[in-house]
Amino acid sequence: MHRKQLLGILCIIAFITLSATVTNKMNNGEKPEPIPAYQQQVGDAQKGYEYLVTGNYVSSGFPYKFYKLIAGKDNTNLLNRTGKNATVPFGFNVIKNEQGIDMVVPNCLQCHAQVFNNQLYVGLGNSFIDFSNTKKQSNIFTNATFQLLKTIAPKQFEGTQTIVQSFKTVYPDLQTEVRGVNAADRLAILLVAHRNPVTLQWSDSALLKIPNEVIPTDAPAWWLLKKKNAMFYTGFGRGDFGKFLMLSNLLTVKDTTEAATVYQHFADVLAYIKTIEPPKYPKPINQSLAMEGQLLFTTKCSKCHGSYGADAYYPNLLIPEKIIGTDSLLYKSNQQNPQFIQWFNTSWFAGGAHPAKLVPYNGYIAPPLDGVWVTAPYFHNGSVPTLEGVLNSKKRPKYWSRNFIKPSYNYESVGWNYTEHQEANNKKIYNTTLPGYGNYGHNFGDELSEADRKAIIEYLKTL
Repeated sequence: MHRKQLLGILCIIAFITLSATVTNKMNNGEKPEPIPAYQQQVGDAQKGYEYLVTGNYVSSGFPYKFYKLIAGKDNTNLLNRTGKNATVPFGFNVIKNEQGIDMVVPNCLQCHAQVFNNQLYVGLGNSFIDFSNTKKQSNIFTNATFQLLKTIAPKQFEGTQTIVQSFKTVYPDLQTEVRGVNAADRLAILLVAHRNPVTLQWSDSALLKIPNEVIPTDAPAWWLLKKKNAMFYTGFGRGDFGKFLMLSNLLTVKDTTEAATVYQHFADVLAYIKTIEPPKYPKPINQSLAMEGQLLFTTKCSKCHGSYGADAYYPNLLIPEKIIGTDSLLYKSNQQNPQFIQWFNTSWFAGGAHPAKLVPYNGYIAPPLDGVWVTAPYFHNGSVPTLEGVLNSKKRPKYWSRNFIKPSYNYESVGWNYTEHQEANNKKIYNTTLPGYGNYGHNFGDELSEADRKAIIEYLKTL
C-alpha cells in the first residue's frame, strides 16, 4: 500500500478514535470546538520587520545618553541594525521623541526572541525572562543615580515621564513565583485597569478592581500564528490580530489618536510574523524511526494538533478543560474576568473597520507543533522541561531548575537539561505545586509504550 494512502487510512482511524473519546466525555456536555477564521489585513513584511526593530510603538523610554552611561554600549548587534539601534540590545529600539531626543524604548522582542545555541531567533518565546523580582527592580526609578541625572538634565528626562508612570504603577505587581515564566497577561490587566476604554487616557487610580493572582504563561512561538484563527492559549483573542499585537502600546500611549497612528503599522508587523519559519532540528534524525513516529502521531495526535508536510492541516480546536485536564487557573482567572472582557469589548480596540474582541473559553487550544523541538519548556505555563515529560506524565519533575547562565539542551528527551529538587526553597526552582504552575493533565501519551514515545519524539524533531 502506498504510504500516503496508509496515512489517509490512519487519519480516518484517528478521527474515529477521538470521536469515541469525545462520546465518552459527552456525558459532561464537553467536546472540542473549532475556532472560526477571521479575515486579517494584508501588509508589507519588510516594513513590518523594520517597524518591529526600530519603531516607536512604545513612545516613552530613557534618554540614550543616560542609557549608555548606565548600561554601556552593546556590541553584539544580533539584529544587524544600523545607527544607534546597533548599540543597544535586541530587546530595545532607539527612537526620537517629539522633542527630537534619542530615547531607548523596550520592544516586542523582550518576550518574543531568544538566543539559542549562540544564535538569535526572532519569534521564539523568551523562556529566560525574569519577572520573579520586579518589586526590587522597580526601585530603579527612585535610586540616587536616576534622580541625580533627572535633576541635572531635566529636558532629557521629559520623555521618560510616561513610561516611569506606567512602570512605577504596574511593575511591583508583576512579580511571578518563579523565573522563566511570562507575566504578560498580568501586565495587560494592570494597564487596562488604569486606562479609559474609549479614550485610552491614563488614570492614576485604578478604574477596575485588580485581582490578586499573577498567572504565568510561556510565550508561544510567533511562527505558529500563521496557522491560528485566534490568539492566546484559550483562543481568547478573536478578530483583527493587529489590535492584539500592538497591546504593548498601552505602556505609553497618550490617547486613541496615537494608538491609531501606531495601529497603521501592525498589518505590516503581522505580515512579517507570518514569514517567520521555525529553525530546523540541528542534529541527525533517525529517519526510519521518525517514519514510525509519523504513523503513530497520525493516529494518536493529529486530530487535535494537525498534520504536517505537503498535506498539512491544522484544525484550530479548543479542547475543554475536562478533556485536556491541564492547570485551569489561566482561563479561570485572567481570561474569564468579566470586567476586563467588558473593558476590551467596549474599548477602542473593539471598534473601527477591523475590530477585535475577547471570547472566553473553558479550556485551551491544541497548538500547532511546528518547531516544537526548540520551544521548551512546555505547556501554557512552561511547567514541563522536556517533550519526554509531555508524553509521559511520570517523567515530569515536581520541583526543577535549569541553568540560566549556561543553559544546555537535551536533544534526546528534547528540552532543557534540568536539575530535580526535593523542595522549592527559592524562585530559581520551578514549583509545580503552586496554583497556576501545575504540570498535570495532557496524559494522552501515558498509554504509549516507551518505544512509541521515542518514535513520536523522533518525528516531532522533523517538524
